[in-house]
Amino acid sequence: MSGKTILVWFRNDLRIHDNEMLLEATKKATTIVPVYCVDPRHFTEAPYGTQKTGNFRAKFILESLEDLKVSLQKLGGDLLILKGIPEEILPELCKKYEVNEVYHHREVAAEETEVSSNVEDALWKMQINLKHFIGHTMHHKEDLPFPIKDIPDVFTKFRKKVEREAEIRPSFETPTQINIPANFEKSEVPTLQDLGLTEPEVDKRSVLQFKGGETEGLKRLNYYLWESEALKTYKKTRNGLLGADYSSKLSPWLAAGCLSPREIYWEVKRYEKERGANDSTYWLIFELLWRDYFRFMFKKHGTRYFMEDGIKGKENELAPNQKELFEQWKNGVTGVPFVDANMQELKHTGFMSNRGRQNVASYLVNDLKVNWTWGAAYFEEMLIDYSPASNWGNWAYIAGVGNDPRDERYFNIEKQAAEYDPHGAYVKLWSENNS
Repeated sequence: MSGKTILVWFRNDLRIHDNEMLLEATKKATTIVPVYCVDPRHFTEAPYGTQKTGNFRAKFILESLEDLKVSLQKLGGDLLILKGIPEEILPELCKKYEVNEVYHHREVAAEETEVSSNVEDALWKMQINLKHFIGHTMHHKEDLPFPIKDIPDVFTKFRKKVEREAEIRPSFETPTQINIPANFEKSEVPTLQDLGLTEPEVDKRSVLQFKGGETEGLKRLNYYLWESEALKTYKKTRNGLLGADYSSKLSPWLAAGCLSPREIYWEVKRYEKERGANDSTYWLIFELLWRDYFRFMFKKHGTRYFMEDGIKGKENELAPNQKELFEQWKNGVTGVPFVDANMQELKHTGFMSNRGRQNVASYLVNDLKVNWTWGAAYFEEMLIDYSPASNWGNWAYIAGVGNDPRDERYFNIEKQAAEYDPHGAYVKLWSENNS
């Protein structure tokens, strides 16, 4: 294989552990060209009047790129970070570095798959192959007990069959050396200002100061399982609202691909072996299975998840003044303390608990009668842990146009507040005058 050069195109897979495309490239090529494209289309306005990427997530991604660059440099490599659209940048780099093949991880949502397809077309003209890898799910799609088109639209049926019949592959080893071309160009991680964004203010009330990168993700995984043993009580505490450890908080690192879901699975299995299995250890894997499920559903249903009538083709009732109501909801000034507190947390930190997300989504759709896709788009802008399948899949579920077998997924906000914030500590923390 002397003289082969492979371009490794990073996207939402910003890690060196359990990264099949990176490992394979180091084995198959003499030199590799690791590249990340900062796509300006990710920093534009969405059709809903929201931004596609807000400053919290952008900051997290830039930190993750910095960390990946350092990790690759330690192995003798580097990461080339260029601003521009992949279908234009990658063919140029292939010429410059005389690339024989390009590797990347397959995505499932419409915009991401369209970019892959545009890149594939551009490379095809140059007779260069774009090789697809699967690395975003705990289960490999080839190991599912059914083809994608036959996956049940009800999660419970999917879960039972998968738990019974599917196995999870071992993680891939981490490369020990990376060789880049002698003429590899230098590049810097862009700043938020370069992307037209501002530095988000750090809010001392944030459940966790999330910092991007594989190093931080692995540190959090180690802390949650081994140091604090918070995993042991995860099922009891996961609906919490206050503090760093009521849930694993691994989702931002999972979304950017700084952590591999398979790596988490095997680490939980090791924990069970060494410190004992219980409902909570199972529940973390159960949540990862939900994440897998939405990705496979996106593969099955394509763009239906971005349509107002969803996969069920069901129309929701809408308020005549929904624009005004949407603004109140976004800014956490609806007058419903539990909803407003959660929306304030999101606005100031880029994060919200799972319990909070379900409540504010139900309130927007069922009480305010606002188009659910606006809410999903606002979450896309604001959340540090945004990932298309989980975000739009969950919103469609709550809006009754997705995978929920029940027609109405209504949350009684007062009852929820009484149950999950009985002393009002969370609402007090996030009331506006406390900022």
